[in-house]
Amino acid sequence: MAEEKVRLGGMALRNGVLVHGPTAWACAVRLPDGTLKVAARRKRLVASGIQNPLLRGPARLAEAVAVLPSVKRALPEGQLPFEQPRVVAAMAASAVGVRVVRGSRLSQAAQELAAGMLALTPALLSLRGNDLAAYHGAEHISIGSYEHDEPRAREHERCGSHLIGPLLATSAATHTLAASVPQRFRGPARAVASLGALVAATELFGWMVRNPEKKLARALAKPGHELQHRYATKEPTADQVEVAEAALRACLELETA
Repeated sequence: MAEEKVRLGGMALRNGVLVHGPTAWACAVRLPDGTLKVAARRKRLVASGIQNPLLRGPARLAEAVAVLPSVKRALPEGQLPFEQPRVVAAMAASAVGVRVVRGSRLSQAAQELAAGMLALTPALLSLRGNDLAAYHGAEHISIGSYEHDEPRAREHERCGSHLIGPLLATSAATHTLAASVPQRFRGPARAVASLGALVAATELFGWMVRNPEKKLARALAKPGHELQHRYATKEPTADQVEVAEAALRACLELETA
């Protein structure tokens, strides 16, 4: 009987890789002197037991965000993707751009599509000029090779980039509905629409992972796959793969202890 695999996720850092499982996380970074440093901890917030479809998407997002302060405390040398002044500036500019778009004369669906694309700008900017894309590829190679018991490519079918298609579609639909309510209720309606879009996109993403052969699943995954292949990942060096594998081993040690 095949060994049951621990379901793993991850995130690339500018100098390393974070790997997380259902109850634990581990992060490995390469220091300037070439030293490999690893930290691993149990998660304080665990969302894997939540099965309610209205709650599990937001809960998993909250779990992923809650890990980051723990990572910085345990491994202050870790350089998170958005810890760059230019990315912070891009986030501010993106927020202004979204407000401008939503006040334009474009159709509601076009507004939401443009707003969604603007929201991607900081993430794309964070990939330029450093090793983040290579560590992203190393993360996928290490997790994919573990899951499939064979060497895998730098793209991964569960990468968060595959949420782009579903999230753009659900955001356009829910915010179009929110725009149809009376003006005095529009602010709360947009907040509900944003949460609803996240819930729907997360559930749709889960369906895509379970049904990769479906035409709709392939169509929704296409934007994320192209982003992974052309921009968000690149072939890592052997040293970078070593960092990712160190994080994976440390996470599995806690998960299987």
